[in-house]
Amino acid sequence: MNPQANLISISSLFLGTTITISSNHWMMAWTGLEINTLAILPLISKPHHPRAIEAATKYFLVQAAASTLLLFSSTTNALFTGQWDVTQLTHPISCLLLTTAISIKLGLVPFH
Repeated sequence: MNPQANLISISSLFLGTTITISSNHWMMAWTGLEINTLAILPLISKPHHPRAIEAATKYFLVQAAASTLLLFSSTTNALFTGQWDVTQLTHPISCLLLTTAISIKLGLVPFH
């Protein structure tokens, strides 16, 4: 991989992580997670082997499904409570959906 492209991918990973950690709004948290997903894809498919491309495709599809679930969780919380803040997640269905989405994104045991 080109050194400049590698530098951009790694700096995008740090930018996405920083945005996610420092966000108070669900859309900014989602934006940071998506930046991380899009930054890691070139690093996964770097060897240009069919298995690497397949792994990158599977990673993208799973992360896109988890991101959709995260957005659905925040929308459900806003519908029931009227709050879009990350700290105001009080509805049980929204908590369950968010826990599932974060578990998928982290690759925890039932979702690995």
